[in-house]
Amino acid sequence: MEFWTTTDKDLEEVERALRETGITVTDFVSEPTGRLVDPATHTEFLEGVERSTRVATRLNARNVIVLSGDTIPNADRRRQLEAITQALSRAAPIASKADVWLLLEPLNTLADHPGYFLDSTVEALDVIRNVNQPAVRLLYDMYHSIVMGEEPAEVLAGSGHLVGHVHVADLPGRHEPGTGKVDWAHQLAVLRAAGYAGPIGLEYMPSRDTLSSLEFIQGLEA
Repeated sequence: MEFWTTTDKDLEEVERALRETGITVTDFVSEPTGRLVDPATHTEFLEGVERSTRVATRLNARNVIVLSGDTIPNADRRRQLEAITQALSRAAPIASKADVWLLLEPLNTLADHPGYFLDSTVEALDVIRNVNQPAVRLLYDMYHSIVMGEEPAEVLAGSGHLVGHVHVADLPGRHEPGTGKVDWAHQLAVLRAAGYAGPIGLEYMPSRDTLSSLEFIQGLEA
């Protein structure tokens, strides 16, 4: 399982539920999310990474999601990318010490997150390559990528080893795979061909009950 934030959770209850069910936590969002495009927020961001990696160790979670924050109006895009790189370069040793990956996530700005800075998979991968630390990887959300008009086969080519986790949802609607226009058999094959062999997170809004929404998904890679 995965979830967004931890500060609104009773962690003792989460731990108890994990023990009772045997479920593991894949990832959650680092808090405060910070605004990596702005160096003035980096100290707060690093403190948040320190705390979040401790929580990850406590929950035996492998990954912590980090977000770029919204665009600084009238600021040079290159400088904002450099600021993200600097923040993650400083955060990487913290994550590495805790044996946790930091997952940088691009989000779409056309439908769900207007104003967000990092809406390009290519730019996110460039940042990750510039950081050049094994603890910093990409969270590739195929829904966000396709909304932005990207072709997964193109943006992921030769980069599967830099992907730490994947999210999926169909479009339009951000419902379960099988409800929209995405050719999921093809796109999952693209992921595997790119070299990604890890888990796939189902970050969608079910259009029916959850169990029914999983029926189509179960047969995709059979």
